[in-house]
Amino acid sequence: MKAGIHPNYVESTVTCSCGNVFVTRSTKPTLRTDLCSVCHPFYTGEQRIVDSAGQVERFTRRQEAAAANAGRKSKRQRRIDARTQVGADVTGDDAEDTADDAAAVAQA
Repeated sequence: MKAGIHPNYVESTVTCSCGNVFVTRSTKPTLRTDLCSVCHPFYTGEQRIVDSAGQVERFTRRQEAAAANAGRKSKRQRRIDARTQVGADVTGDDAEDTADDAAAVAQA
């Protein structure tokens, strides 16, 4: 190995957020972590959600908003429905646009 280019590999103390402390080797003398083998759901067998950045709450908020808006139609869908109602007068270029829009909605 070339001398002087490699970092020092020292004993390191790892501290978990659950309070567990263990010693290993690393280039840094102290490390902090959110999970370890004592508190990780895979090792403990618990069914719990580990979320330190708030991503789970954000996801649930988005799901609730989507469920609340499930019955609403988009502006485009309302426009298509208005054009394709029974008895509507559709001629010329509008007829082509309506067919294209209806085909796009059918694919979605």
